[in-house]
Amino acid sequence: MNLENSIKFFAPKSPMFSDSPRATASDSLTITDVMASFGLTEAQARFGFELFLSKHGITTSDRAVEMLTDFGLSQAVLYRAIAELENDIKRDLVQLLATFAYQDYSRSAASTRQCPCCGGSGFTDAEVFTNKTYYPDGKPPKWAHCTKGVFPSYWEEVKAKREVVRVLCKSCDGKGKISNACRCHGKGKVLDKEQSDLQGVPVMKSCPKCSGRGYARLPGETVRRAAGYAVMAISEPTWRRSFKPFYELLIIQCHKEEAHADDMLLKVTRNRENLEKIN
Repeated sequence: MNLENSIKFFAPKSPMFSDSPRATASDSLTITDVMASFGLTEAQARFGFELFLSKHGITTSDRAVEMLTDFGLSQAVLYRAIAELENDIKRDLVQLLATFAYQDYSRSAASTRQCPCCGGSGFTDAEVFTNKTYYPDGKPPKWAHCTKGVFPSYWEEVKAKREVVRVLCKSCDGKGKISNACRCHGKGKVLDKEQSDLQGVPVMKSCPKCSGRGYARLPGETVRRAAGYAVMAISEPTWRRSFKPFYELLIIQCHKEEAHADDMLLKVTRNRENLEKIN
């Protein structure tokens, strides 16, 4: 069993009213075996296990971000620009970078983010021109209702007035959230029109926009601006040379820890299955 298959044990299953017996094969894992496997995996790879569970919404991200911050502080001595900072500023900066690194790690083609145009409200302000009817005395004259051959245009005055109204956001269609999926719809593959025309058959290639991931990553410029707003101002060349490699290290470490936890869970469950076969 790997980490992806372990998600189903954290969600309630729908009841099945049937007289069919439960699977009793020797290689099937009971709930007790699964819980023991989770405990052993967490003991050997707690960091990766916490990252995976928080990414799928099973636990909160507080412990995962805290562990990633501790890892970043231990690696900060290898980066001169970060090591020379004061302790308070260094910890705040590493914690902020760890938070954004976790958000980048937890992204997928199925995840969503807040719409930047409407701020999550689903509506935006727009200026429109509305025709307004005005009366010279504030109301229609009394004789207008009983005089034949008199039309409202004789006493009404129509003016175009500029107003600010609330309209549905065009970017998110009023939902307040937009998908992180790329234009390839999360597949990571797009049609290569040039090769398709040459060969006469559909030829797929890796999506050049997302590099085959299927979703858009968190822009590094957003992280730099957030760091400048919350902790310290960082110029773009300094960020690119000194701080961005450290930020990318945190993201890579998240994937490494998850892969390590996946290997440990697979190893534990395989040992359990082998033991059942021997017995």
